[in-house]
Amino acid sequence: MVKKYDYLIIGSGVAGMSFALKVAKTGTVALVCKSKIEEANTDLAQGGVATVTNLEVDNFDKHIHDTMVAGDWLSDPEAVKKVVTEAPSQIQELLAWGVDFDRNEKGEFDLHREGGHSEFRILHHADNTGHEIQVSLIEMVKANPNIDIFEDHFAVEILTQHHLGKIVTRRTSGIECYGAYVLNQETGEVDTFLSRVTLMATGGVGCVYHTTTNPLVATGDGIAMVYRAKGTVQDMEFVQFHPTALYHPGDRPAFLITEAMRGYGGVLRNLAGEEFMQKYDPRLSLAPRDVVARAIDSEMKQRGEDHVFLDVTHKNPEETKHHFPNIYKHCMDLGIDITKDYIPVVPAAHYMCGGIKVDLNACSSIKRLYAVGECSCTGLHGGNRLASNSLIEAVVYADAAAKHAIEHRNEYSWREDIPAWDDAGTIHPEEMVLISQSEKEVGEIMANYVGIVRSNLRLDRAWNRLDILYEETEKLFKTSKVSRRICELRNIINVAYLITRQAKDRKESRGLHYTIDYPPQPKSEDDLKL
Repeated sequence: MVKKYDYLIIGSGVAGMSFALKVAKTGTVALVCKSKIEEANTDLAQGGVATVTNLEVDNFDKHIHDTMVAGDWLSDPEAVKKVVTEAPSQIQELLAWGVDFDRNEKGEFDLHREGGHSEFRILHHADNTGHEIQVSLIEMVKANPNIDIFEDHFAVEILTQHHLGKIVTRRTSGIECYGAYVLNQETGEVDTFLSRVTLMATGGVGCVYHTTTNPLVATGDGIAMVYRAKGTVQDMEFVQFHPTALYHPGDRPAFLITEAMRGYGGVLRNLAGEEFMQKYDPRLSLAPRDVVARAIDSEMKQRGEDHVFLDVTHKNPEETKHHFPNIYKHCMDLGIDITKDYIPVVPAAHYMCGGIKVDLNACSSIKRLYAVGECSCTGLHGGNRLASNSLIEAVVYADAAAKHAIEHRNEYSWREDIPAWDDAGTIHPEEMVLISQSEKEVGEIMANYVGIVRSNLRLDRAWNRLDILYEETEKLFKTSKVSRRICELRNIINVAYLITRQAKDRKESRGLHYTIDYPPQPKSEDDLKL
């Protein structure tokens, strides 16, 4: 079946939905969700949204500087300036859409501070800010008559000249996106979605790793699709591991213990109850995430322990319950009273700083294709994402993409000559165990060899193992009826390959990429700016 829309959006987090709401005034919109609309990384974001609001003590220059420092001076200054300076106006948009941020008794925003921030500038809704944003935007999207929501629909491939019989390589100029082949998971049929403009908003890649805070939908689909379509993908070596996921073996995804809890005064301790961050960084538990994650990893390896503790028992119990009601309840359900007990925590794959390379208008290297949110690489994060910069990046760049797409939409027409999906000669996979086992192997390879601390030997080993899995999976894909599981496996292998290859290419320890073969060189800020 062929479906035609002005705008095709793949992904239903804050990036996809805010774009949808802005372009729906000018045309028809298809919002494709591979699961339910509420299942997105946005929904699990606890901490908040970074933006300058308290002008008595804070300003744009401070937020820009904090972002550049956290990114190890690899961030694109123009992207940083764009996000920081446009953030306040996009916050007003979120408020207009019904998003409720916590306020103090004076009616002012109740600001938090998180690791790497020099000031209190984090807007939040208790400890489930992402959920508040997601719910508010879903309500607006569902009420918009120009937006059609396709739940349980999986985008298999984006459509380019390749599907018209042209040989497309990474050196081909003028590659265009005409829409996507989309699997209807209910019927098993692959429909052709034609569009003037396509937005990739598929979120992160956490499920490439065994332990992750991401929802199980975070399999890097958009990045993999664009890479296979010969689009530019960049900075994939920079995988942020959240230092403090709840240690509860068997949970996937791992439950996130927000950065804000360390900003609140939480102290990291080893299993002997000893503080240890003073050995690693003068900022102690409020150091940037990469520093804290490596410190925890080092402490665990040195002591032969599988987790550490986060301690907030010295804080006022009622205040703790007020600020972190969901964390308190979740831990209590597991028999952990965070007002009296230390919280067992462990680093987990959390955020992809790289992705589909885009410009300041969120345009990818493929014409008519935009990318926004975690699947994109805007240049904002550089070598490491500053806490709570991601949600604001998503809405700022969704705004930029919407303005650019609206301006240029009428220049594009639908390609009516795209052939229907061809699955002749395929069969249903007889053994799902093949897919499950390969998924497990990828997760273990990436955790063991391409994790928080890397080496040339580990990366080479990962490369060789992934190569075998790639060949096996491509053969299985070509002979099987298309399914969400086989497509997700294919995507996580593609993404794992990209992370490993770009990690191998970076011959230095920088940002989130830390390798024992190239120890970090102490440098001043002035040196790094050169």
